Amino acid sequence: MGTNSSSSSSSTLSNPSQAQIDAQVSSYLESAKLDFDNRFAQPSKQTAKLDDFQLQRTVGTGSFGRVMITQHGSQTLALKIMEKQLIVKLKQIEHTLSEKRILQAIKFPFLVNLVYSFKDNSHLYLALEFASGGEMFTHLRSVGKYPEDQTRFYAAQVALAFEYLHYLSIIYRDLKPENILFSADGYLKITDFGFAKVVRDRTYTLCGTPEYIAPEIIMSRGYNKSVDYWALGILIFEMAAGYPPFYADQPIQIYEKIVQGKFKCPSHFSSDLKDLLKNLLQLDLTKRFGNLKNGTKDIKYHKWFGNTHWIAIFEKRVKVPYIPKADKDHYEKYDEKPLTHAANELFPAEFDSF
Repeated sequence: MGTNSSSSSSSTLSNPSQAQIDAQVSSYLESAKLDFDNRFAQPSKQTAKLDDFQLQRTVGTGSFGRVMITQHGSQTLALKIMEKQLIVKLKQIEHTLSEKRILQAIKFPFLVNLVYSFKDNSHLYLALEFASGGEMFTHLRSVGKYPEDQTRFYAAQVALAFEYLHYLSIIYRDLKPENILFSADGYLKITDFGFAKVVRDRTYTLCGTPEYIAPEIIMSRGYNKSVDYWALGILIFEMAAGYPPFYADQPIQIYEKIVQGKFKCPSHFSSDLKDLLKNLLQLDLTKRFGNLKNGTKDIKYHKWFGNTHWIAIFEKRVKVPYIPKADKDHYEKYDEKPLTHAANELFPAEFDSF
């Protein structure tokens, strides 16, 4: 990987064999799974309260709440504030409870980690690490597209995050540039686990963003981790091209194109990139990379990732291609509305486990 070639010499000092690296990864994943299983079985509850936070300003809004920058002691955090009433009205109770339960049990460098969670009469709160560099969506739109080296650097982090999540039997289901944030150091943080789900076998829910939805979701065939690898293919294409491979004015037209599976790569794509995309954006699940018996190894050992030092990326020892300016506000401005609180606890039974 081009961005690695000038990285610290520590990544080439001992030159461990591929078998040693694989053993190291397996050991790490096994330990991470034990840690996750323990936390998932005994979820934390009410680890803070609203009075502990100084609310500063809104940096994002969604269908049932908003995200605000807050100060908690010396920590700057992103506080996701969700209205119970809207969650119930939009029939999102299960997704919301799942999001919190998963977030409090996972820990990985390229995922936004949960710091506190709590609730009051009217709201549910998730206090998350604050990624000060803004959304990839905003940055990608401003630069147009990324060179392949930069695309590869970001794709590697997403691939590692999926390797971790899938080992824990979690499918993410909402990959897109809007849900990828830049930390101050230029590494990525994947956010928004509203569609994430622990799936041991398969699931059938239609969810996701039209351009990123896998054909098996559209066809209601039941699916598992395969959908995340399709989405990784879409993301890699969009980062390198500046637009997604399947697009149209209406979602139904996008779905028709996805189900046909025909896409055209720009002429500036390298032959290795085209080959990887052909294997990720593969309609046949028995041939899609990430979904085969070798799992993520088919992706990690593909020629396009040939010079990528995976351990060095995981340990954040690789020189980043872009560092967000520290003095710049990377998030949109929103109208601020005061939080209103009900006199009595709303929906106590529905959100008992939060």
